[in-house]
This record gives sequence, structure tokens and C-alpha cells, in this order.
Amino acid sequence: MSAPDFPTRSQLSEDVARFVRKRIFNGSYPAGEYVRLDQLAAELGISVTPVREALFGLRAEGLLEQQPHRGFVVLPVTGRDIVDVSDVQAHIGGELAARAAANISAEQVRELEVIQDQLEDAYARDDEERAVRLNHEFHRAINVAADSPKLAQLMSQITRYAPESVFPTVSGWPAKSTKHHRRLLTALAKQDEELARTAMAEHLAAGAAPLIEHLIAHGVVDAASRSSVRRRR
Repeated sequence: MSAPDFPTRSQLSEDVARFVRKRIFNGSYPAGEYVRLDQLAAELGISVTPVREALFGLRAEGLLEQQPHRGFVVLPVTGRDIVDVSDVQAHIGGELAARAAANISAEQVRELEVIQDQLEDAYARDDEERAVRLNHEFHRAINVAADSPKLAQLMSQITRYAPESVFPTVSGWPAKSTKHHRRLLTALAKQDEELARTAMAEHLAAGAAPLIEHLIAHGVVDAASRSSVRRRR
């Protein structure tokens, strides 16, 4: 995997964290592997400071563990981890969607429709990076329309634990996500709070199972996680 061309800005550590998180979830950094601070900084062509900040942030997320005199090691990802994040996203995201339905303007609905059209085009062109960015913009626009900054901030923090970059590569997910988004757009256009809540909650919860299967297939999640998640469900 070639290193991306990161811009120099205050959020550089977040870009590094996103880069490392993507490597963990695509299997490039398997559980038990050490992420070397100096090596990663040299690979990305940046100083060690933002890399150190990023690795500490990923430690706080439970993706890395810091071991004395040895650095940061990748921790296993489990199916339960994925379901836990999905469940919390579904609850908070559903509430934000309901509030957005109550507040949203016709102009904001049109903006969402434009983003969704562009997202579907990105899926059709297999432009994964663009799809991830546009999907993020779609959900962010709904959270802005909800006019609940503290709740939106919580959602933003939780979303860091979700491997957004993986979803465009999950078999069948782009088509399923498109169907969900279109249902959500209908609810928002009608300003139907309960339908918006249900549509968003179901959308966010539905991603867990196919994501787990995808991560099992790529060796990121142990296959034993499948049965434990099914028992829990």
C-alpha cells in the first residue's frame, strides 16, 4: 500500500489515525503486529509527533496497546466490538435523524439529494475513497440539520470506532445502503420524525452483520466471533 500525500495542518494526527485504522481493518496490520512510530513517520514523510498522537488516540479506541520499551501492538477486533459500535450508532443516529426531520428545510433536503446522487455515482464507478467521503457528508448533513451539536459530537466520536473505509468493499452493501438512504430521504422530505428515526436506526444497525462477514473473510475478525454475535442477537 502506498502512503497517501497528507497535507500539513493541525488535524494531521487524525489523518494518520485514519490511515492506521484503515490498515487494521483491511488486514494490513494484523493482530499482534507492532506499529513502529519511527518507521511509520518515515513512511509517511512526516515528523513523529503527529504519529505519536495518532497512536495514542488509537490506543484510547482499543485498537492498539502500548507495551513498555516495545511500542504499540495491534489488538484483536471481535464481532462483538463491531456490533457494540453499530448498536450505539443506531440509537444516537436514529435520534439525530428524527430531530433533523423536525427541522430540515427544503434546501437542505435538496442538498442531501445531490450528495446521494454523487454517492451512487461513486459506487457505480468503484471510487471507494470518494464514496467514503460522500457517505460521511450525507450523514454529517443530517446531523447538522438536527441542530443538536452535543449529540452530533457524540456521534462523531463513536463513528471513529467504525471502519467507514471498509463499507464500499463489502459485498452487496452499496446497493443496500443506497436503498436505505433513499428511504431516509423520503422520510426527511415528509418531515416524518418516526420514519426518519426508524430508517436511520435500521440502516446503521444493518451494517454490522455483513461487515463482520467481510472482516472474517479477510482475516481481521476471528470466525468464532460470528457465533457469539448470533447468540447475542
